[in-house]
Amino acid sequence: MADVSESDTPATTAVVPGGFSETFRAAWARSGGWSGIAVAAAPTAVFVVTSALTELPAAVIAAGVTAVGAFAYRLARHEPLGGALAGLGVVVVCAVAAAVTGEARGFFLLPAALPGVVVVICLGSLVARRPVTGLLLNRLAGGPVHWPRRRDLLRVYDVTTVIAVAVNLVNFALQAVFYAADQTAVLAVAHVATGPVFAALVAGTVVAVRRRLPRPA
Repeated sequence: MADVSESDTPATTAVVPGGFSETFRAAWARSGGWSGIAVAAAPTAVFVVTSALTELPAAVIAAGVTAVGAFAYRLARHEPLGGALAGLGVVVVCAVAAAVTGEARGFFLLPAALPGVVVVICLGSLVARRPVTGLLLNRLAGGPVHWPRRRDLLRVYDVTTVIAVAVNLVNFALQAVFYAADQTAVLAVAHVATGPVFAALVAGTVVAVRRRLPRPA
């Protein structure tokens, strides 16, 4: 039987378990929705189009200018500064990689390698019995502070972290293949498509956890 004390119960037990579609919409909204995806994808799309029409230096400059515009747009919408800076920083690193390698596909070197890093982190968290999805999503789901002591919740986070490993392995393999084939347009699509996939994973995790929590009186 799970070792659970009163202190393990969430501070707010009035968590209403919602359906998957409702929770997915909430997770999608938190990620910025379609407008957020469009803004995040804009520098990549501009880079791919410009590199196909002109020279690489022009594409790097165009992506940088678009990234600054996306950063300003996010600030104007009062989005968190950290997220806006992270988005800008990723584009800057990608643009520098393209300039250093002298190839358009160099822009996707970081996005192609990142899933491999995520896989290592997820596997390490499973070995440590602190699965990544629990560390990132337990508070959002309204779970107890000592969730690792709840076998039912730990099982949910174990399973969803394994799913995250599988998704990132597939993503890594696909991007490695298309990177080797120098298919920048496909790399751009693969990079942008991860948004809905991980929004679904977040929603599924949150719903599964909430269904295992006490219902409000």
